[in-house]
Amino acid sequence: MRYEEIYYPEFRFGGFTDIDGTIVFYNRVNSLLDSSFTVLDAGCGRGAFAEDPVEIRRNLRIFKGKVSKVIGIDVDDSAKENPFIDEFYAIQVYSWPLENDSIDLIVCDYVLEHIDNPDNFFSEANRVLKNGGYLCIRTPNRWNYIALFARLTPNKYHSKVTNIVQNGRKEMDIFPTFYRCNSFRKLRYMMSSYNFEFVVYGYEAEPSYLSLSRFAYRLGVLHQRFAPSFLRAVIFAYGKVKK
Repeated sequence: MRYEEIYYPEFRFGGFTDIDGTIVFYNRVNSLLDSSFTVLDAGCGRGAFAEDPVEIRRNLRIFKGKVSKVIGIDVDDSAKENPFIDEFYAIQVYSWPLENDSIDLIVCDYVLEHIDNPDNFFSEANRVLKNGGYLCIRTPNRWNYIALFARLTPNKYHSKVTNIVQNGRKEMDIFPTFYRCNSFRKLRYMMSSYNFEFVVYGYEAEPSYLSLSRFAYRLGVLHQRFAPSFLRAVIFAYGKVKK
């Protein structure tokens, strides 16, 4: 029996928990969408979530067909194979190859921790978003035990460690981390500095990283239920740009 079924028995009915972070994050993103929108997936990757066996969670992450256009940008050229975007641009410099005021909504999902210059990211997000456009971010909290362990692990070993704790995650989907903007204080500062009306808060889903043993998973469940907000594993940030 999977640990999720023991500690979150609703998992048996649909294959996801009531606190599934992906479902919670993308439910809110989908609530902001309009069929006329141009959506930018910042750090779109190759669309590995297509391999997710849970259909409802997988479909929440697909914007193609729900909006007018989905544009993907990524430093990895293999992301051009992503089947869920309409246009792809590889970025090797700090400026994004997009026009001013051309985007209605940006999704940045587990990407901010890989960005070494967050000022540039928020400046470009402000530039390409239309007035009233949305920026939706999910990223690890640098003060949570998972991120602390990741920061203590040299980047050259990240592929091996992540492959173990994330059940065979492919090496092509693992990138160096910097954690330059992964605290509540820093994210709020950046949002404010680049003219976003925003909310930034912590979220704690089931401890999937600790599935290697029941003892570790149980400790993760206790942390999920009782940890103070500033130690929660993930930060959600939603912003609306004001120009």
